[in-house]
Amino acid sequence: MARIKAAIIGAGNCASAFVQGLTHYRAHPGAPGLMNRTIGGYDVDDIEIVACFDVAAEKVGRSLSEALQAAPNNTLKFADPSGGGRVERGRTLDGL
Repeated sequence: MARIKAAIIGAGNCASAFVQGLTHYRAHPGAPGLMNRTIGGYDVDDIEIVACFDVAAEKVGRSLSEALQAAPNNTLKFADPSGGGRVERGRTLDGL
């Protein structure tokens, strides 16, 4: 099957937990915590983060793994994600 290419809008705490989770379950296929490792024939290994956008100056221009640990994020670090490319500047739509 083809890979699932995903883009992340906002490199906040939820994105951090998601990307770290992907990294963790790829490295530990039998680890508990996932209800279904495979859905519709797609596995955790099939998800590829190809882009990330954010508006915070602390995150834009950094690698995804660096941006996910940048302030004001406070998600516990439980995996060391790599890849995902550079965080690009997104449109400001909320009056930031």
